[in-house]
Amino acid sequence: MTRPLQLHPDRLFPADSYSRDIARKLYQSVVDLPIISPHGHTDPSWFADNQPFGNPADLLIKPDHYVFRMLYSLGVPLESLGIPSRDGTAVEINPRAIWKLFAEHYYAFRGTPSRMWLDTVFHDVFDLDVALDGRTADLYYERIDSCLKTPEFLPRALFERFNIEVIATTESPLDDLRHHQKILDSGWGGRVITAYRPDPVLDPDYEGFADNLRQLAELTGEDTGNFAGYLAALRNRREFFRQMGATSTDHGHPTATTANLGRAEAEALYNRVRDGGASAEDAELFRGQMLTEMARMSLDDGLVMQIHPGSVRNHNAVVFERYGRDKGADIPSRTDYVHALRPLLEAVGNEPELTIILFTLDETSYSRELAPLAGHYPALKLGPSWWFHDSPEGMRRFREQVTETAGFYNTVGFNDDTRAFLSIPARHDVARRMDCGFLAQLVADHRLAEDEAFELAHDLSYALAKRAYKL
Repeated sequence: MTRPLQLHPDRLFPADSYSRDIARKLYQSVVDLPIISPHGHTDPSWFADNQPFGNPADLLIKPDHYVFRMLYSLGVPLESLGIPSRDGTAVEINPRAIWKLFAEHYYAFRGTPSRMWLDTVFHDVFDLDVALDGRTADLYYERIDSCLKTPEFLPRALFERFNIEVIATTESPLDDLRHHQKILDSGWGGRVITAYRPDPVLDPDYEGFADNLRQLAELTGEDTGNFAGYLAALRNRREFFRQMGATSTDHGHPTATTANLGRAEAEALYNRVRDGGASAEDAELFRGQMLTEMARMSLDDGLVMQIHPGSVRNHNAVVFERYGRDKGADIPSRTDYVHALRPLLEAVGNEPELTIILFTLDETSYSRELAPLAGHYPALKLGPSWWFHDSPEGMRRFREQVTETAGFYNTVGFNDDTRAFLSIPARHDVARRMDCGFLAQLVADHRLAEDEAFELAHDLSYALAKRAYKL
């Protein structure tokens, strides 16, 4: 017997009736606000070409590492999910078989944010009213597949249906941004911008680093054989991205280490790492120096700087060798901010015109390090609960631990940071519900006036992200 698929209107609100009533009113005031999606990983070609999405598996399973990392943990091989291999391993090519396997394991997502996002997509986007499992897999596949063949489900139509005001994708400085140019040339009114992610040319441990530097030189006409030319090449690409609409940079370094070396010492360090033979210590020091260099460049060109440290990327070497990056094997690690960021902050932390947004996968640092830092340095803001903590519990812990020291206005609202396009409204809805619940409890505790809570609900849902990312 199939179970109904129902979304309770009070989901995620406080259980006590007094606070819940306040949360309902706050939520109604923000539920229809446009979505500001200032950082993510959707594919700009979707919006440039505006072609139908291929099938349910290609749209909802293959791009979403939250989905296949869970299935892999249960022993489901990635090749059976159709994840392309780098080593020639044969993979499943039948999308219906992939979907059936996913549906049969959907029980594994109970209690997870992925379950909440996916159920919202199924219910609100595709009008499904029975729960997904092995028995309803074909019903789901056929409904979603038939919808994807209609004009209403083309990428631009969904962008407009979701009430997205602006969405940022993320590209390497080696990207020619042809898809963004095509969007600009199309005359379509949707705003899709890029963000500058220079990791491939800043991180000596990034695969192909030496070749990436040569490509950077070819793109810019600068001599990356020396440090001055290398910095000029980076400025060149930043300006290109800025002209193409970018308002932010993004840095996914393994730690928050920064450095502020003298020019001669920085030049010597660059010479050691340039050809890809750097020691681990040199690589870490170089990444740290380049975060400070990027902050200085942001002070010059106005791009907002995002730092996303604390992930041990590609932890599973077998999966990385067979399937490549971003296959669900990135694991959070402890991160020091107080000492690691000090060289950068001594250089630029007191600049009110600079915005550096800090994210973390180490929640123990919220109240101990991040909130006190952002509650003091004018250049610092705190990014929302990210990646493994993009969940109701993670959002609640974030607000509880940072608000007392950093307040609300040293944070930047919410961003979804996703490749899963259809989940964007669901993710923003979860954030709005959780923030409204948190504000409602402050009102119920007589720590916040109700009119202030309404102002804050609007700011947390919309205005802070728009302002912080200069959108």
